[in-house]
Amino acid sequence: MSNPDALNQLQARLGYQFSNTTALSLALTHRSHGADNNERLEFLGDSILNFIIGEALYQQFPQGREGQLSRLRSHLVRGDTLAELAREFELGEHLRLGEGELKSGGKRRDSILADTVEALIGAIYLESGLERCRERVLDWYAARLAQLSLNTSAKDAKTRLQETLQARHEPLPEYRVVETQGEAHAFEFTVECRISLLSAPTRGQASNRREAEKQAAAEALRQLNL
Repeated sequence: MSNPDALNQLQARLGYQFSNTTALSLALTHRSHGADNNERLEFLGDSILNFIIGEALYQQFPQGREGQLSRLRSHLVRGDTLAELAREFELGEHLRLGEGELKSGGKRRDSILADTVEALIGAIYLESGLERCRERVLDWYAARLAQLSLNTSAKDAKTRLQETLQARHEPLPEYRVVETQGEAHAFEFTVECRISLLSAPTRGQASNRREAEKQAAAEALRQLNL
């Protein structure tokens, strides 16, 4: 695990100091590291995040229709948004990964980063309750919530990348599965995305091909500063 000073810096970025560092350690532990991992915390955090963001949108947009609010919530809680948050926290350097996951670049993988943010939310909720957890999540999301309108696009990364390339009269992205690994219950696809505007392909990894393609597209958008 990260040294105490590094963990203190992480908690400062989160704006939350864990009284129980065991809970923080568990939230940072990926399933590849062992049986004691953050999957249950991730499950809990996912539910809490959806509630907190749903409630915030309900209050922020009193004229918003159900479909509009659902679209905005999906935009805010999807994996690439959570991975962006994780990178703002510099979370990757603190992850506890198995050796294979570490060697394959797990510290940078969107799916792992996103899951860890959800696990941290679950851990904060269990330690300090809903009010404190809500306060932290809304602080993390403050800038993103402030930029929203009922017309904000919630298109996924693949769609946004394709539209960007079409607008610039560039060829469409090419996606290719370059690796599959894992057991049947924990299978993972690694997908490569090639576009004319980048010299090297970008990659994404997830438990299904479509999600891996989205992650590769999101990385391409990030490298294009989009």
